[in-house]
Amino acid sequence: MAKGFKIELPKLPSHLEKANFQDIFYEEEPYLSNCMISNTVIDEEFVERLVLSKVIFKNVRFINVTFRKIDLTDVIFENCDLSNSSFSEGLIHRVKFENCKLLGLDFLGANFGNVSFENCIANLCDFSETRLKQVIFNHSTLQGANYFECSFNKVIFSQSDINDVDFSQTSLKGIDISTCKFERLNVTLESLKGCEVSSEQAVGFASLLGLIVKA
Repeated sequence: MAKGFKIELPKLPSHLEKANFQDIFYEEEPYLSNCMISNTVIDEEFVERLVLSKVIFKNVRFINVTFRKIDLTDVIFENCDLSNSSFSEGLIHRVKFENCKLLGLDFLGANFGNVSFENCIANLCDFSETRLKQVIFNHSTLQGANYFECSFNKVIFSQSDINDVDFSQTSLKGIDISTCKFERLNVTLESLKGCEVSSEQAVGFASLLGLIVKA
């Protein structure tokens, strides 16, 4: 899938106790670890500096939640709906989003390390001003997502729909988008320097230069 690097997967124990999200309020600080939360709805929660370590969320729907400055380490979201939630300014390390609905999810100013998005619908996600290191977007839909002023280090977009994605003021040097599909991108020629594209995509980008490509 990714060329030249592998991401670290979430490190989880073989057995996790079932828990309720409300358990965070029984601690001095909002914190959950070594547990699984499944088949539930988390609604209208505003929690700042929430810490989650070694947690699996499975079939969980998050409604109007704001987890500003969240700290996620060794966490899996599987078949979850996090649409229109906020993880702004979060620290997101060794996390996997799999088969999740992430429409409009706010990651503004977050830091990602060793994170994968697998088969996710992440249209209109806001990754503005984020730092992404060793991150993979695989078989995901990212239409209209915002990557304004991002820092990319070992990031790959594989077999994904990136139509109308905004890469303004973000360097795509060393980023491989050759297997992705799109009709339009918000990107400058300067940002495209060093980006890996397919021959078909290169013809499209040539039009930005006013070139006429003959068969």
